[in-house]
Amino acid sequence: MQKAPAIESVESTETGPAAASASLDIVLLRTFLQVVDAGGFALAGEQLALTPSAVSGHIRRLEESAGARLLARTTRRLELTPAGETLYIYARNIVDLEREARARLHGHAMHGRLRVGASEDFAGTWLPRVLQTFRRWHPDAAIELKVGITADLLRQQGRGKLDVVFGKQCARISDDIGDEGELLWEEPLVWAYSAVSALEADAPVPLAVFPDPCVYRESALAALAASGRPWRIAFESGSMAGCVAAALAGFAVAPIARSQLRDGLRELGVADGLPELPDAQFYAFARKVAPAVTALVEAVRELGARNRFASVALR
Repeated sequence: MQKAPAIESVESTETGPAAASASLDIVLLRTFLQVVDAGGFALAGEQLALTPSAVSGHIRRLEESAGARLLARTTRRLELTPAGETLYIYARNIVDLEREARARLHGHAMHGRLRVGASEDFAGTWLPRVLQTFRRWHPDAAIELKVGITADLLRQQGRGKLDVVFGKQCARISDDIGDEGELLWEEPLVWAYSAVSALEADAPVPLAVFPDPCVYRESALAALAASGRPWRIAFESGSMAGCVAAALAGFAVAPIARSQLRDGLRELGVADGLPELPDAQFYAFARKVAPAVTALVEAVRELGARNRFASVALR
């Protein structure tokens, strides 16, 4: 991935009774969320149509209102402080509630049925939390969900059977499915294995993968072939939960998006004799522009950004 530019230093703020009693401006909260979700001031500024210095000013004013430093800065990195982590949770709820209130007051709540297609990692990892938010915004909307392989879902969408598809591809796989989709976020694809098991150094890598066609499988096999590391298919399943279970048991190594790592799994890498994998790219493919589709895509984008960036050092 591209190396992010250095972030300008922002003066620290002082706490005190006056600062602690100040109100929290929702505009500043939105900027704060965007900085965290986008991973830095420059990207947040682009998405908010603000200059980096304006974004910096928003954060400074918010810290003055909060009476606490929210972002710890060095010349090249930006991290949430404990106070920043706390405010992030409250700010997300405040902004979501404000959006919900405006939708209700202006009659923008959605009705009808939305037909959604999603790859299994979307459906199993992100979609439940997305639907919680979407239901708050649009309690009268209904969703019909189809889970499957991205390429198959896009074919169904082409036949008019799905309104929106959430799917994936990998950066070094020559697949053009992203040409007509909207890139929501990207993150590293990693080798996941049991945290308590040792991988045999000289043996072929036992893999837990989806059946063909699968971009994670293709990326893993291409990387192993390029590195000359032998491999074997030890576990094959059409279920992401099945592949993760095989990795948790130490039965096989599973290529998964980094955000899907969980307790009991560890990430293997070059030190374990495994090659680097490409980035996993997550897309939304909308058949038509409709308010309900736009709202669902936005909910997915926000959640993906929070999972991707909030738990790591910001650029």
